[in-house]
Amino acid sequence: MRDWMEWHGDYDDPSSSISARLARVRFHLHEAISHAPPGKVRIVSLCAGQGHDLIGVLPAHPRRADVEALLVEADGRNAAIARERAALAGLTAVAVREADAADPASFADALPADVLLLCGIFGNVSDADVRRTVEAAPALCADGATVLWTRHRRPPDLTPQVRAWFAASGFDEIAFDALDTAKLTSVGAHRLRVRPATGNWPPAGPLFAFRDTP
Repeated sequence: MRDWMEWHGDYDDPSSSISARLARVRFHLHEAISHAPPGKVRIVSLCAGQGHDLIGVLPAHPRRADVEALLVEADGRNAAIARERAALAGLTAVAVREADAADPASFADALPADVLLLCGIFGNVSDADVRRTVEAAPALCADGATVLWTRHRRPPDLTPQVRAWFAASGFDEIAFDALDTAKLTSVGAHRLRVRPATGNWPPAGPLFAFRDTP
């Protein structure tokens, strides 16, 4: 099994693929918060790790006071680091919850999200689970919500299909960044047109299951 705390070490290398990916996620997150409707902005980050994306953006954002965020992370060590980083940044409206992000019940109280982060998930689960998560996303989001996601483009490249699944689920594509990195990383940003009237909630069973990886 991969050590998910050790995995974060690549963030210390500014030339790494993960650092390049993080920069684009942060850019799109900054834009998503800026363009959210007036008032409270609810952010939910699944498999949030140590919170590098949100905690790297929010302290200096002009709408910092509007944001209420929940970071969901199963690894207790990473969750503790994220909690400490949020506290040091004075982000009192950012909560870190040690829980299974695949279980919608773990974060149902924070929904619907105005910004939903699905970063670091799609490259570690089956294609069927990627599709299931994308198709469940409208029920997790508010009208006009932004979803940010990441996925490698190594053969067979699933990203064209992921983009098609978002489109079929009622999302407009804001951006798709295909990064020229060693790991062929990519970052997608999609905006939900209208949340389904019935909500399709709650999805039955977990959204995804991480595969065993070295």
